[in-house]
Amino acid sequence: MGRKSRKDSETPCKETFEPLPVESKTPATAVLLLNSPEEDILVKACEAILTFAEKGDENKASLLALGALEPLCRLIVHNNKLIRRNAFMALGIMATNGDVKSALKKRNAIRSIVEKLSPDEDTVVHEFATLCLASLSVDFVCKVQIFDNDGLPPLIQLLSSPDPDVKKNSLETIFNLVQDYQSRQAVQELGGIPPLLELLKSDFPVIQNLSLKTLQSVTTEKIARTTFREEQGFEKLMDILNNMDFSDLHADALEVLANCLSDSDTVRLIHQSGGLMRLIEFVLTPNVPHIQCTTVKCLARMAMNTESCTVLHEQEVEKVLVELLTVADVSVKTSVCQAVAAMGVYPPSKGSFSELGAVPAVIKLLSGDSLALREVATQALSVLTHGNEPCALAVYESEGHEILIQQLCESCPRTVASSAATLCNMVGQEIIRSSILSLGIIEALVEPLKSTHTQVLVSATLCVAMLACEKEAREKFRTAGGLQPLVTLLHSNDKEVLHNACFAVNVCASHSPSAVDMCQYGALEILQEISQSVNRRNNFSELAMTSLLNSNLSAKYSMTGHLSPTDIITSIFYDPGKARLGKRILTLEELIQQPLNQHRAIILVSATTIETRGAAEERRGSRSEADTSNKKDRKTPRKKKEEDKQRDESQSESQIVRPQNMNEDVSLQMFIKEARESILLIDNEQEQCATLARLVSEAMGGAVPVEKLYEFSWTLHLSQLKFQLKSNVVPIGLIRKGIYCHRALLFKCLADCIALPCSLVRGEYNRAWNEVLLFSHDNSRSPSQPRRFIVDLMHQPGNLLAVNTPAALQYQSI
Repeated sequence: MGRKSRKDSETPCKETFEPLPVESKTPATAVLLLNSPEEDILVKACEAILTFAEKGDENKASLLALGALEPLCRLIVHNNKLIRRNAFMALGIMATNGDVKSALKKRNAIRSIVEKLSPDEDTVVHEFATLCLASLSVDFVCKVQIFDNDGLPPLIQLLSSPDPDVKKNSLETIFNLVQDYQSRQAVQELGGIPPLLELLKSDFPVIQNLSLKTLQSVTTEKIARTTFREEQGFEKLMDILNNMDFSDLHADALEVLANCLSDSDTVRLIHQSGGLMRLIEFVLTPNVPHIQCTTVKCLARMAMNTESCTVLHEQEVEKVLVELLTVADVSVKTSVCQAVAAMGVYPPSKGSFSELGAVPAVIKLLSGDSLALREVATQALSVLTHGNEPCALAVYESEGHEILIQQLCESCPRTVASSAATLCNMVGQEIIRSSILSLGIIEALVEPLKSTHTQVLVSATLCVAMLACEKEAREKFRTAGGLQPLVTLLHSNDKEVLHNACFAVNVCASHSPSAVDMCQYGALEILQEISQSVNRRNNFSELAMTSLLNSNLSAKYSMTGHLSPTDIITSIFYDPGKARLGKRILTLEELIQQPLNQHRAIILVSATTIETRGAAEERRGSRSEADTSNKKDRKTPRKKKEEDKQRDESQSESQIVRPQNMNEDVSLQMFIKEARESILLIDNEQEQCATLARLVSEAMGGAVPVEKLYEFSWTLHLSQLKFQLKSNVVPIGLIRKGIYCHRALLFKCLADCIALPCSLVRGEYNRAWNEVLLFSHDNSRSPSQPRRFIVDLMHQPGNLLAVNTPAALQYQSI
């Protein structure tokens, strides 16, 4: 027998299942029922979950762990309104839990929630949908998602909902959103300000409070403030401020008003309506610090406008503020100092503050424990002392300058900046400047120069520039290590910092050791770059460059190739050769330390024993009437040859100096002595130049005909000196075979010693020459007409070549 085959399919049962009552005592069962296909079951399951979630955070977390979130997010878009409503209620209650919010953010449920804010949706759905958004909008990412999914327009529409809970939740969401600029702008563009103002009339304090807080954020934008004023927002605020039943709203209303008072139109409006007097009443309200703080903030905002300052001054607001400086509450005193700083910019108010004793009262606040109070108090002092000598003197008499110097070491950049600015405002008075310098301000300013805070650098550099006019201060600043950070600031891209740094460098450069140090730190190279920049160049950068070069003649000659008659060599001078673009000029110490090389010798003029120009002129002025008899005693050629022989012997025996004795150039001292004795007695300047030229020529090998110049073995002589010295630096007094550059430098040095004005000019290929300005005695010219001459030191020593003549041009070039 064959087996019976089973039917492939059976006909399904057409009878329905009898209703089955379900009772469950576990949330897991309710969560399971959220996946049921039966709508009645879904309704009851959502209700059960809502009831369970309302009992506390633990239950909400438990439902999240059981997986209730996924089906609920699906059910909020169900076609059945009742299911949709119950699902939203359950989801809204659960969303108040932090873990649930995090899970919702990951599920990207915001789009679905926003879609259900449409006007045709059930009010209960609106209530719990906005509750979800209010909870989620605390998170930055969720705020962006709400904005990107066009959540603001329906939320603004729901501000007019008849349901107070919908209003409250919508307001809370908008408040969270407007903390960001794009949402603030959107609220204004979408017409959100009128409904916000309308909610100020609500019977619910929480809605009024949220409306004010939202307006606080929105009115930080100028366009929104204009709309606020046009929609009679100011009048609505004054209604609240004039109603003592709304005292709990006064602080928030004043915050909104403070924003609006930065516009002169609103200030004019408040003054005309008598609102200013109401504000002053709030300021004087005792024992309400937070109201006083906010009201003073309003006054500070008003003071940002000159027209408003006039109004405040006419109402004698300065007197009210000075009285508040003595209250006990720190927050009130902090706000008052901010208002004093704002009003102190207005000269009449500054005068009033001075007369009312505001300065001593503010200085007392510098000793407090509050960092914020010290910051704003110092700022107030910097404003009051700016351009006002009585206020600066009041700070000094109250010993405030001592505290300000101590505050230069504060950690708060704004406190440091304001302290330096105040001290800078005070140093114009001699007695104050002396006292400030004695308290170690120079040393205290070094650390602020290393700051990265722009305003600190602006104030510190200006303070250094103002104080460094004192010679002692410049030396202290150099010793304290302030020059290197100052030079570093020349790299700043901030125009004000760069301007002040150049100013300070210019002042410090008048101190020769400081100028040398700054050159060592690369100041000249940086200033060169600045001078070539259209955007960074300024007046002080050029002055700083000039001052540095004038105080460091070695660098000046290296960079510019020119020393004028006013550039007097009175100290150590060396010629390192023509400077290379972008390369730092090495100091003499650095050059001495270099190993012997094949490069040109560094010529050293050790002028530590050279008489100053003033002394030389005095010596010249004190010549006796017995010049004629003295002229008879001038050295004869024989005597001169004997002295030259003596000098050569001295050099051969003891004048081959070592690097550590570079300053002892005995030969140079003998040249100087000889120049004084033989030339100062000559009356005629032309003859003086000629005589000095012959002296220099004889000292450096004598006259050399042009055609035999190539036979003049000066390079071998310099190489031998370098080898004997074991140094690349050669004192000029040791050179017995020198050409143009060596002779011109020696001529300049000797001329400076005897007060004979001349310049030194560098040419190409070891050429250098001296220019002198002499009165011509040609018959063709007036005796009073001065002419420029180049002094021949090589070929016909003593010959004066008129500038730009063929002979002069031939002497200057190969």
